[in-house]
Amino acid sequence: MPVEKITSLQNPRIKQLVKLRDRRPRDEAGVFLVEGYRQIRRALEKNIPLTELYFSPEWYLGENEPALIAQAEVAGAKLFELTKDSFAKVAYRERPDGLLAVAPQWRRSLTELEALLAKKTSAPFLLVVEAIEKPGNLGTILRSADAAGVDALIVCDPVTDLFNPNVVRASTGVVFSVPVIIASSDEVNHWLRAKGIRSVATTPSATDLYTGTDLRGPLAIVMGSEQYGLSDYWLKEADARVVIPMAGQADSLNVAMATIITLFEAVRQRGA
Repeated sequence: MPVEKITSLQNPRIKQLVKLRDRRPRDEAGVFLVEGYRQIRRALEKNIPLTELYFSPEWYLGENEPALIAQAEVAGAKLFELTKDSFAKVAYRERPDGLLAVAPQWRRSLTELEALLAKKTSAPFLLVVEAIEKPGNLGTILRSADAAGVDALIVCDPVTDLFNPNVVRASTGVVFSVPVIIASSDEVNHWLRAKGIRSVATTPSATDLYTGTDLRGPLAIVMGSEQYGLSDYWLKEADARVVIPMAGQADSLNVAMATIITLFEAVRQRGA
């Protein structure tokens, strides 16, 4: 298939890619941007159907880009070659690597998560986050969930968009491998109770240490927003509340850091 070359900064495709940085155009089109070699490679590894792939050889950082582009084309992506200036206009990284793809958005439900868990022999291990505000934190939380081997990330009452380019970037592409479900806190709480999954909320106001609380068995660790922590709803409804002790003047950690610490204490207890 011939590759279309784009040189003009006023090309309609260039203008559309710039628009896709914002949520409303993304949602209206039902697509999102995937920038970077590693992110695109991981999307292809998980059979994410990339619809378009834009590349600019002048920005390449290595020698593996042509093979990745060929793989994307075989998988069905339409290819576009951009000049250095036109790619710089559509890239959202400070130092782009010359690769940008468009992929369709998806939605997963609690029913789909139930089917996924039914295939497993081990006890469910879930991470629930409420109203996370910063895309970088949500992306880092995804990386942490992937590293800890959680079965899924459940995002309650989202403030930031899962398909924000900075979420995809900060996740280093594991957004394609960690199942993510978006639902309301009430829906999630009732679902967890119906499935016999214990919820453990992290909050500076708790008295029980996270290291002294049983994190084995069917488990959902619940983390709150950066600014306000967990809502009164989760503090009331959670089966247990735990605290990470602070030895200095700070009374709390960044939510992504607190998530990593709590997840890996659960991993330690579960014997993984």
